[in-house]
Amino acid sequence: MIIKYKILFTLIFSCLFSVQSFSKEVKKPLKVGIIGLTHTHVHWIFGSESRGDIKIEGIVEPNQKLAKNYSDQYNFSLDIVYSSIEEMFNEVNPEAVTAFGTIYEHLEVVEAAAPRGIHVMVEKPLAVNMEHALKMKSLAKKHNIHLLTNYETTWYPTTHKAYQLAKNENFIGDIRKIMVNDGHKGPKKIGLNEEFLQWLTDPIQNGGGAETDFGCYGVNILTWFMDGKRPESITAILRQFQPENNPKVNDESIILLNYDNSLAIIQGSWNWPIGRKDMEIYGENGVIYADNRNDLRIRISKGYDKYEEQVMHLKERNAPYDDPFALLGAVIRNEVQLNEYDLNSIENNILVVEILDAAKKSAKLNKTIYMDK
Repeated sequence: MIIKYKILFTLIFSCLFSVQSFSKEVKKPLKVGIIGLTHTHVHWIFGSESRGDIKIEGIVEPNQKLAKNYSDQYNFSLDIVYSSIEEMFNEVNPEAVTAFGTIYEHLEVVEAAAPRGIHVMVEKPLAVNMEHALKMKSLAKKHNIHLLTNYETTWYPTTHKAYQLAKNENFIGDIRKIMVNDGHKGPKKIGLNEEFLQWLTDPIQNGGGAETDFGCYGVNILTWFMDGKRPESITAILRQFQPENNPKVNDESIILLNYDNSLAIIQGSWNWPIGRKDMEIYGENGVIYADNRNDLRIRISKGYDKYEEQVMHLKERNAPYDDPFALLGAVIRNEVQLNEYDLNSIENNILVVEILDAAKKSAKLNKTIYMDK
């Protein structure tokens, strides 16, 4: 009997050890390289490393002074900083790279990473124009890599709750209009650092001004809400209200997307008196206000001007859906499979670039642009 118990104990211990070993293997941090430090969203990945989802293996940044500033702030060795992508790839072998340079440089990152089978996540938007976007898509497909685009609003609990209520539950009836508002006072007015300011206000390196920087948020969300359906037409107004601060680009944008049974108004601006990232979804019976990251309101119509209101303060989403780099690792390791027009997906973000290109054309020609089916 004692021998039987010993055998049983050994088997249980072996199973527990196997489960623990498997868990540790699954949770092994994703090896990541950072390409560029001039986009201040790079603070995000340095702040996320402590979660344990990723390990930063190398950094590409030719500006040694800028690299030293980040090294002092986040306590990493300058030994992992390289002056070029090639130099980093010769020394380290990351599973993925994240692009935190100019939008124009996104293509260069994919051209370097894709042939090596290294996955890529870029900051929004995907590319400066359709020519770059299509090259990036082709490279990703040819070399079988994941190419994700990161937006701040993707991680807002309110973004997903609004989608659930409006789309999955039809809580406010058929959607008739969506308004998305994003922006702030302007890069110079909010005191953006010089390295970021130089290229963010450059039409080549950024691909435009506020319509690119903040208009892309709304287009991304609308493409998701519409399941990848193309708008029938696009009409845009682009203006420059701060020539002293943004002499080369427009700082105000209104983009109207006309769908077969609904409208979308996207306002991306460097002229808001306050910073904002919010949206309003109007249905036949009510409206959903996603006021910020965590606060959401629902108003259901009662008569002419009365309504019942429900107010929600939402908790953060569960991992890996609460962090871009955790999700990147989960996608690469086949723990999560993105739907075709998910917020991060290549299909969604190719269409985002196409719509932004059409918006710029509309404003330039002062006419409505009709999309091909």
